[in-house]
Amino acid sequence: MNDAEESVRGVLAANLKRVRAERGLSLSELSRQAGVGKATLSQLESGAGNPTLETVLGLSRVLGVPISDLVEARPADEVTVVRAAEAEVLSGRGVDLRPLRRIEAGDVVFEIYDQQVRIDGTQISAGHGGTEHTVVQSGRLRVRAGRREVELGPGDYVGFDASLPHSYTAVSGEPVRSVLLLQYRAEQRLHLADPADGPPPPSPPLVPGH
Repeated sequence: MNDAEESVRGVLAANLKRVRAERGLSLSELSRQAGVGKATLSQLESGAGNPTLETVLGLSRVLGVPISDLVEARPADEVTVVRAAEAEVLSGRGVDLRPLRRIEAGDVVFEIYDQQVRIDGTQISAGHGGTEHTVVQSGRLRVRAGRREVELGPGDYVGFDASLPHSYTAVSGEPVRSVLLLQYRAEQRLHLADPADGPPPPSPPLVPGH
């Protein structure tokens, strides 16, 4: 385990214990509500284990906090640098996310992620609060949001109401590198579903910016 992994796991452990205590939840109750094994939670709170994207999303949903409240430490300097090799990856069924920065501006919260959509699965969400923005850097990405669909290439952008069921799929046989920005008001809280819920229904094309 490298220093970055130890640091991120330590941050997750401290944040998870703090937020769970604030919510007045026992390990057993959080385990039941999030669908995460009690032994797994105990490992995470001790700084061990290997948290998946689905686990972190499930915990953020039940605890009612943004993902960044669990996986990021507050910056201690005016200049924040996140090295590619130092950011721990949160992996889901079809996506690898590297949390880069949480920004609060008034009553709006932004979360910035380096996102890689793999070719071995589709990442699916039943929807959550706020607005989702994606800019493709390389590869080709199919995005479904509600009943619409769009295919994006390098330099293309799509934004949509994140409460819609949505999914990301890499096409053309190569992974997609992209920047993901989650934007929501401070009082909104994420509500992401497990990818096992299944994909949204087939849909007509999604037109970026419409």
